[in-house]
Amino acid sequence: MHTTIISLVTFALLASAAPSSKRSGKVIPLVKKSNFAVNGVVNATALQGHVAYLEGKYTNTLAAFEKNTGSAHPAAVAAPTKKRQTGSDSLTDDNSQLWYGKISVGTPATTYTVDFDTGSSDLFLPSSKCGSTCTGHTKYNPSKSSTASDAGKKFSLAYGDGSTVSGEQFTDKVTVAGLTADNQILGSATTYSSGFESSQFPADGLMGLAWPQLAVMSTPFFNTLIQQGSVSAGEFGFKLTADGAELFLGGVNDDLVGGDFTTIPVTQQGYWQVDMDSVNVGSKAVVKGISAIIDSGTTLIVGDSTNVAKFYKGIKGSKDASSTLGDGFFTFPCSSSPSVSLTFGGQAFDFSNTFSLGQASDGSSDCVGGVVAADTGIDGWIAGDVFMSNVYTAFSFDDSTVSFAPLA
Repeated sequence: MHTTIISLVTFALLASAAPSSKRSGKVIPLVKKSNFAVNGVVNATALQGHVAYLEGKYTNTLAAFEKNTGSAHPAAVAAPTKKRQTGSDSLTDDNSQLWYGKISVGTPATTYTVDFDTGSSDLFLPSSKCGSTCTGHTKYNPSKSSTASDAGKKFSLAYGDGSTVSGEQFTDKVTVAGLTADNQILGSATTYSSGFESSQFPADGLMGLAWPQLAVMSTPFFNTLIQQGSVSAGEFGFKLTADGAELFLGGVNDDLVGGDFTTIPVTQQGYWQVDMDSVNVGSKAVVKGISAIIDSGTTLIVGDSTNVAKFYKGIKGSKDASSTLGDGFFTFPCSSSPSVSLTFGGQAFDFSNTFSLGQASDGSSDCVGGVVAADTGIDGWIAGDVFMSNVYTAFSFDDSTVSFAPLA
C-alpha cells in the first residue's frame, strides 16, 4: 500500500469504536510555531488576531462552497452584525500557531514549507513578484520551472481585517514525501497581508486538506493524488503534539495509535464536519447535539456565544473576559483543574491538559480558557488544536468519515 507520512509540526456501525488496520508509510517532520503565550502569560493581541483570521477563513470557504455547489452551505448562518475588536493590528499574529512541513514544487524542484490546514482546500505560495511582506520566505517563480503552466486566472483570499492574499494561478508538479501530483493547481501570491510576514508566519505558504467543495481555485493536492492513483487509500491522519507531530498521507500510522478508533460520518462534504454528541464539564454534558468541524488550521475550540457561555457556567469561578481580552474569551481560576471533554460517537475525549492557554496577565490568578465564542458564520463548533492535540485523528475521503483514537 502506497502511503505517506508528513511529520509536523469502520464500518460495522458508524460512530462506534473500531480497531485500526495496519498501514505503512513515510515520515516528514512537522514543526509547531506558537506565539499565544510568553512565559506562561497569554498574548491577547495574538489571540484576537487568530480569531479574526479564523472568521475571515470561514467567510472565504463558505463563499467557495456556494460558488462550487450552487447552494449555500447547510451550516451557514447570517453574517455577523458587528466587527470583532482586534486591536491596532488585528492580523499581526493571525497565524501565530500552525503546523508546517516541507513540500517541493516545480522542475527542477524547489523546497517550500507549508501550513497543513484541514479547514480549507487551496495551496498557495509567495510569488517571486511579491514585495516586502514576502521577505524571508522562499518565493515561487514559475518561469524557473519547466513543468509550470499559467492557468490564466487570478485568486484572492480575504481575512479578518479586510486584507488579502492574492495573485495568479498556475499548475505545476507538487511533491510531498515522494508523492507527486502532476499539473496541480496552486496560487502564486503577489500580495501577502502582514500576518503572513515571515516573522509571524514562518511557513512559506499553506496547503488545504479539506474537500474540493471549499476550493477557491481547483482540485486540492491530496484529491489530485487520489485521482492520479498516487495513494492507495484516500485517507490521512494527524498527530498534533509538541513532540513527534506528524501528518500521514494515505492511511494512518498505527504506531501512534493507543486504542480503537471511534468513527463518525461526515454530515456535509466540504468541511470535515461531524455530529458532536456533547461538550462536557466533568461528567455533565453542558452542551448537547451540535455539529463540529475538525480543523487543524485553528488553535482554539470555537463555538457560538450562547453555548460557550453555558460551557463556562459549568466551570466554577469562570469569568467573562470580553472587556480585558476581547469578545468571546473567558477565564477560570488557575488553581483549579477543570475536567473538560468533547463526546463523539458516544465516546468522550478529554482535553483538560490543553484547556488552559496561560495566565490572563502577569501575576494573575486567572487563566484563559481554550474554548472561545466567535462569529464564524457556521452553525456549529470548530475543534482545533486545543482538542486535536489530545487524540490521533484520521480523515477519510474514501468513507467520508472522521475518526478519533487515543494516542499511543
